[in-house]
Amino acid sequence: MNDVRPDSRLALMMRAFKYRNYRLFFGGQLISLVGTWMQSVAMSWLVYRMTGSALLLGVTGFAAQVPALFLAPFTGTAADRYDRRRIMLITQTLAMLQAAALALLVLFGHPQVWQIVALAAFNGMVNAFDMPARQSFVIQLVEKREDLANAIALNSSMFNSARLLGPAIAGVFIAAFGEGICFSLNAVSYLAVIAALLAMRLPPARAAAPGAAKRRGFIAGLKYAYGFAPIRYILMMMAIGSLLGMPYAVLMPAYVKEILHGGPKTLGFIMTSSGTGALIGALRLAGRRHPAGLERSLPFFTALFGLGLIAFSFSTSFPVSAICIACASFGMISFMASGNTVIQTLVDEDKRGRVMALHSLAFMGMAPFGSLLAGWAASYIGVARTISLSGVFVIAGTAFFATRLGEITRHAAPVYSRLGMADEAAGELEEAEHAERPV
Repeated sequence: MNDVRPDSRLALMMRAFKYRNYRLFFGGQLISLVGTWMQSVAMSWLVYRMTGSALLLGVTGFAAQVPALFLAPFTGTAADRYDRRRIMLITQTLAMLQAAALALLVLFGHPQVWQIVALAAFNGMVNAFDMPARQSFVIQLVEKREDLANAIALNSSMFNSARLLGPAIAGVFIAAFGEGICFSLNAVSYLAVIAALLAMRLPPARAAAPGAAKRRGFIAGLKYAYGFAPIRYILMMMAIGSLLGMPYAVLMPAYVKEILHGGPKTLGFIMTSSGTGALIGALRLAGRRHPAGLERSLPFFTALFGLGLIAFSFSTSFPVSAICIACASFGMISFMASGNTVIQTLVDEDKRGRVMALHSLAFMGMAPFGSLLAGWAASYIGVARTISLSGVFVIAGTAFFATRLGEITRHAAPVYSRLGMADEAAGELEEAEHAERPV
């Protein structure tokens, strides 16, 4: 297994690119996501520059993310019932208009915090419909089911490449031209993904079968996800990480200014360090030949995420902080991408949209409450202690998740076997049974 040639390893990591539709999707999304990350950094810096309030950073994050919680009963059902490409064309157009409105407000107006929060909430509603459709759309872009895991991993690498480039560019542009240019460039970047979606050649969408609306109800999807241990526990761990771990991101402007005594360039470089660690994690996943057994590595990644946050919270040096946040991000994205891969591999196709809506709910729906909680805590106990507590909570969640690995593997193994991964699934099941056998 170790004598794989470098060219073969590269081909293995990039195999989803053999599909034209996936190449279009990847290219358009990459350009658009660079703009999205530029806007994210610019918005948080603008709010903090205007108010100096860590709490209002949390409020802005809450407004951008909470729609995923309340709209989940509709967004997943829409992704299962309607043409996913058409949904994405609508959401990407609306997101472009939101970015343009922000740009006009900052460049030619006198922005107020309530206006920024309102636009963040509007974008959150758009993303609530976009995410389940986009996550579920990937399977339509690859012809072979065995390439799905690679496509998901490459999506994560795309996301984190943008996370690497966007904040660094934003830091330079904010320092030189102000926040408005970042919003303008983000608005233009949506044209790339819209053009890519229009250029795809896809088979006609299948008409819904009679009675499908009832079978595709949100409650049916929720019962399915709760009743299947791998999906249930992975979504629970994602919710814990999103609620109690990931809100560190909304505190980055305050951390940079109060602890590192830096400005927008420092913020951009810290976010770039975070993106570097995340990108390495995503590329590592892309090199896997199959997803069977991937769930058994999840506790290691979440533990690394938590420990990285704790170390980051104690640092007052830029180089040390950059290394710590890169390690934390490696663990975070390795868990999130691996968990997404396991869920998308195991889920029944007719429930994919609703399960991915629950994934969005766990990933984004909990984050707004975490953002508010983190902003409130930081205003009382300080930014560093808040981030440290986040890491402790992630470690506690990891300890619980690790106790459920045997149950997760027992339920996942038959599905892997049915998908043609019988040898790998059998090995994982044997390992799980051995681990649970009384000494």
